[in-house]
Amino acid sequence: MKKFKAHILVVDDDDGIRSLVKQYLNENNYLVTTAFSAEDAKKKVDTIKFDLIVLDIMMPGKSGLEFTMENKSTLYTPIILLTAKGEAEERIHGLEIGADDYLAKPFEPKELILRIKNILNKTKSKNIKRLIEFGSVKVDLSKNLIFKDKKEYKINNTEKTILEFMINSPGKSFSREEIGKIIKLDKERSIDVIITRLRKKIEKNPKNPKFLQTLRGEGYVLWIE
Repeated sequence: MKKFKAHILVVDDDDGIRSLVKQYLNENNYLVTTAFSAEDAKKKVDTIKFDLIVLDIMMPGKSGLEFTMENKSTLYTPIILLTAKGEAEERIHGLEIGADDYLAKPFEPKELILRIKNILNKTKSKNIKRLIEFGSVKVDLSKNLIFKDKKEYKINNTEKTILEFMINSPGKSFSREEIGKIIKLDKERSIDVIITRLRKKIEKNPKNPKFLQTLRGEGYVLWIE
C-alpha cells in the first residue's frame, strides 16, 4: 500500500482549480480529498481527520473565512487560505481568526507545496494534539486524564506516551515491538496489559473495542477519524 506524506482537504468551488491542485499534490505523494463548498468541507472534516486544509476564501454560500471562524476553535487542522490578489483585508482577517497561511491566486504549484511542507513540519515539531475528543471520550494529555461518560480516569506516563504517539498518527498500526521501543519495554505481555488497561478507560465495551483495536499480525491501531 502506498504511503502518503499527508492527507489534505482542498476546498474550492472552481472545478478546474480543485482538479489541478489535486493532481499536483497527488504527484507529490499527498493524499487529497476535495470539497466544492464550505458546507461540503464541514461534512468531510466531521468524518475524516485531515493533516491540512487548502481553503478558498470566495465561494458561494459560506466563505472560507466563515468556515475558519466557525470551526477553528474545535479544529486543530492547519489551514492555508487561497485568496485573490486584491484581498489584503481578507488575508489579514483570515490570519487573525486562525488561518495558518495564505496564498494569492494565481499561484505556482511549487509554492503551495513549500507552504504545505513548512506548516506540516511546524505542526509535527509542536506536537499540538494534546487535547482531543472522539465519540464520547475526551483525552487531555497535558493533565494525564481521560473523560468518558461523566467519569474521570487518570493515565500514567507510560499510557500517556502510547496514546500521544497514536493520537498523532491515527489509523497507523503500531507493532508490539514499536510500542516497546517507544516506552522502553521489551515484554510483549506487559504491552498487552497496558493496552487492555487503556481500553477500559477509552472503550464502552473494552472486549469489543471501537477505537483502540488489534490488527491481527500487525499490532494496535487507534481509529479516531
